[in-house]
Amino acid sequence: MSQRLHFRIPTIRCRSWSLLLAALLIPGLAWGQGPAGAGTSNSSSKPDSPQPKQEAAGKTNESTAGRYVGYATSRSIFFPDIATSPGPLSAGGKFKIFVDQAISPAYILASALSAAKNQATNSPSGPGQGWDAYGTRYGYSIARASSQSFFGTFVFASLLRQDPRFFPESHPSFFRAIKYSAVRMVVTRKDDGNDTFNSSGLLGPLAAEALSNAYYPVHEQTGMRTMERYGSDLGWKFAGNMFKEYWPTLFRDMHLQALKVVPRPGDASQP
Repeated sequence: MSQRLHFRIPTIRCRSWSLLLAALLIPGLAWGQGPAGAGTSNSSSKPDSPQPKQEAAGKTNESTAGRYVGYATSRSIFFPDIATSPGPLSAGGKFKIFVDQAISPAYILASALSAAKNQATNSPSGPGQGWDAYGTRYGYSIARASSQSFFGTFVFASLLRQDPRFFPESHPSFFRAIKYSAVRMVVTRKDDGNDTFNSSGLLGPLAAEALSNAYYPVHEQTGMRTMERYGSDLGWKFAGNMFKEYWPTLFRDMHLQALKVVPRPGDASQP
């Protein structure tokens, strides 16, 4: 009888320890498994679901943004029209770029150089020579530059729903930069991201030169002189595109972290 009792006591103790361990392990296993569809089973069942969206975004960037490779993530004070995001601009955003351009160092410096060139060639001849004449020519240049920005960056870009910003490339070669800068004079982006004829960028300088006939001397108000100034405006615009093409790369190569370039999704080395 005592032997049976001694035999049952270890058996009961073993069963008690087994029940205790089961009570501790079962909640842990249940917690580790989680609800149906969670954990690795969920990730393995839908591994490729985001990929079609990413591919669609890549195709959109390739087809609608032309060949640009990057954009500056910090706003440039020198060139306010360098793109800081791939998204569209509102009319208010375009007006802000116009205001920033009108007081930007690039416009002030370009107007000073243009006035110096006109001073050297005595064009227009009405003001004559001297510092007063240079001041008059500088006033002409800054007024034309501001008018170009007003019409091209704000008025026509808003009416035609075009994006007046410049999207620089990442580490472009010299000949690639020349080609890209020239192409972006006649091709721009619409607000929906698709490429289109840059009518706002070409009409802006033309409207500004037509307006300049209101304050230029009478002998400068002819159609031929107006078109000559318009051709000069396009030349300055191309030079500006070249500077803007290399501007973010220059800042990045100088390790100035205030201005970075974010590569376009996909192959950033595409020519």
